[in-house]
Amino acid sequence: MSLPSSFRTIFPMPTASDVLAAIGNTPLIKLRHASEATGCTILGKAEFMNPGGSVKDRAALAIVKDAMARGALNAGGLIVEGTAGNTGIGLALVANALGFKTVIVIPDTQSQEKKDALRLLGAQVIEVPAVPYKDPNNYVKLSGRLAEKLQQSEPNGALWANQFDNTANREAHIATTAEEIWAQTEGRVTHFVFGVGTGGTICGAGKYLKEQNPNIQVLGIDTYGSVFKKYKETGIFDKNEIYPYITEGIGEDFLPKNVDFSVIDHFEKVTDKDAAIMTRRITREEGIFAGNSAGSAMAGLLQLKDRFRPDDVVVVIVHDHGSRYLAKMFNDEWMRAKGFLEVSGLTALLGALWGGVLLNRLHPQPTAVGGLLGVLSEVFLPLYFISVGMRIQASTLLQSQAWGLALALLLLAVVAKLLCGLGVSAADRRAGIDRWQVIFGLMPRGLPGLVFASTA
Repeated sequence: MSLPSSFRTIFPMPTASDVLAAIGNTPLIKLRHASEATGCTILGKAEFMNPGGSVKDRAALAIVKDAMARGALNAGGLIVEGTAGNTGIGLALVANALGFKTVIVIPDTQSQEKKDALRLLGAQVIEVPAVPYKDPNNYVKLSGRLAEKLQQSEPNGALWANQFDNTANREAHIATTAEEIWAQTEGRVTHFVFGVGTGGTICGAGKYLKEQNPNIQVLGIDTYGSVFKKYKETGIFDKNEIYPYITEGIGEDFLPKNVDFSVIDHFEKVTDKDAAIMTRRITREEGIFAGNSAGSAMAGLLQLKDRFRPDDVVVVIVHDHGSRYLAKMFNDEWMRAKGFLEVSGLTALLGALWGGVLLNRLHPQPTAVGGLLGVLSEVFLPLYFISVGMRIQASTLLQSQAWGLALALLLLAVVAKLLCGLGVSAADRRAGIDRWQVIFGLMPRGLPGLVFASTA
């Protein structure tokens, strides 16, 4: 069978001498949906195609090579780092290739996939509670103290990689990432977009690109709970900006030395919800299985679309691979638990239906509407509950806002029934209305244990 010529195109690539030589030189991919939404050309730099699956491979390699050149890392030595995951994976990969060992300190809030990858790469993983940077037990500070201690006890010494303040991180992107972008776009790039964490990528690549063309705009994506945006705009380090957030790999509650605010023209904040939803959208709309940081960057880029003109060429870094977020952003139950997925139409209908039944029961006498809702509920709701037992829409039922509303209405109905029952007068009793019938009228009928009847 003869394949179309487009399927038979061969792109000659040199054979890499080792895995480290395969780091970098990632392609730019035109993002069709994003380009249509903004009216300009959006190019995603596919950093998930690095051997370690993220842009952090570049920094990891540069940090280790710099330490070796300075004599700060001896043969067989130990590399220690505090990381949200990707830098640790990059360091473990580089360490394995060069004969070093790694100890990684990671917040326990980071994805399980990252932790598993680190262990599979042979790193010793130390999980610690996620606490603010001001706390002495913050993962970054803990890793620094641990490196100092191991430097004294390890026969071949230990290196603290310190990606946040080690400027080898930033230099890596001046020498590689930025040069690649400039060459790949033939100097046509007009905007560079990246989610800011350590600051190494955006400030290194941004610095180089601005040296080539001062008109290039460098746009940093921040998250709510991080201090970057306000500090850039006011020069004030506002502790009130600091609070827990979910987005991984973006934002900080301190100012890393690698963040050069003079390079970044504008910061755009993105919510956890928007970042998570966009992470999934990239996969479905662009066919790229990207991670959470890329979701945040893309959401921020779309928020900034009014800044772009039709002839602009916008490069956004696709930080890492989506396989590291299978239990989080790509898991429906996790997304619903966080309130990031909308309630389905069926579940919302059921919530309203059941809520209507319960509200009708606030009065001891039936109404026509309540009777109709009750009949529908006795037929429809049991079928739905059976589907729950079969794991069909189970998470939708259990975690939707409609379900919570229905439970709240149930509690309200119980309280109201008690009050109504206790308030039955002597005249009501003579008319045949017994207070206990009113109170226990809330008990299930028809299909016991499944639905509530429509009359008291």
